[in-house]
Amino acid sequence: MEYQKIFTEILKKMDDYKDSGSPASYIPELRDVDPDKFGVHLITNTNQNYSLGDSEEKFSIQSISKVLSLVMAYKLEDEDLWKRVGVEPSGTPFNSLVQLEYDQGIPRNPFINAGALVICDVLVEHLENPKEEFLHFVRTLSGNSSLEYCSRIAESEKLTSYRNAALINLMKDLGNIRNDIDTVLDFYFNLCSIEMTCSELARTFLFLASYGKNPITNEKFLSSSKSKRINAVMQLCGFYDEAGEFSFKVGLPGKSGVGGGIVAILPNQYSIAVWSPRLNKKGNSSKGMKFLELFTSETESSIF
Repeated sequence: MEYQKIFTEILKKMDDYKDSGSPASYIPELRDVDPDKFGVHLITNTNQNYSLGDSEEKFSIQSISKVLSLVMAYKLEDEDLWKRVGVEPSGTPFNSLVQLEYDQGIPRNPFINAGALVICDVLVEHLENPKEEFLHFVRTLSGNSSLEYCSRIAESEKLTSYRNAALINLMKDLGNIRNDIDTVLDFYFNLCSIEMTCSELARTFLFLASYGKNPITNEKFLSSSKSKRINAVMQLCGFYDEAGEFSFKVGLPGKSGVGGGIVAILPNQYSIAVWSPRLNKKGNSSKGMKFLELFTSETESSIF
């Protein structure tokens, strides 16, 4: 497959694409990112790499990191994990309090904010040094030992964290948070602050395109059964209340972040990451979604 040529042709088709979105404004450090940046990187299971645009520029991966924390928590708790968090699409905004109260403190899935906070609580409970151990795991997956949390972004999120504080306090009251609230929130803000390039992000998720094993290093990170379930949650819940739209138009398991990044995988074939900071009303990169829609149509590569 001539991915490089396909990338160029798709961008040419998108010359007239009107992207009316804007970068995330509620997080000060994300608000001032150049909205016209665009990058894409694809890595195949045979270690072939294809890039275009700003694919080597770092950006805040934000909620994309929630997949990686979920992987760690799932390995630690096995099926008991699903007693505290569901696997259903939310159908409501990612920071909804109404739904959480209705469900008695059990978040609909691990990727909405409440669900990710429960996952952080699990890791705080099990790990001696949660922030250090999580960062080591991400470094190993990405092949980049210099990855760091961005304290500037973490602090920026902390200063505007009223809704997250409300979510975690409600869950604490309902018995689904077991550790100190401030400790869990600090961990959450940090894991969302990690910055990566498109090429690093694509490589990080390659193990999920190979049933839990990195096909380049042969290192096994997750059982094939658990990998299948992580991919299923990404397919159903990876784009907040726009997950159905992404499945309908793109047809790949994936995860978005409000930093404008999207990562998606095609089992046995590739991992692809795109970055475009302008978000639509649902909090997903509008240009990134459009690019991936055209890409899977052009390559006839989706899980359907």
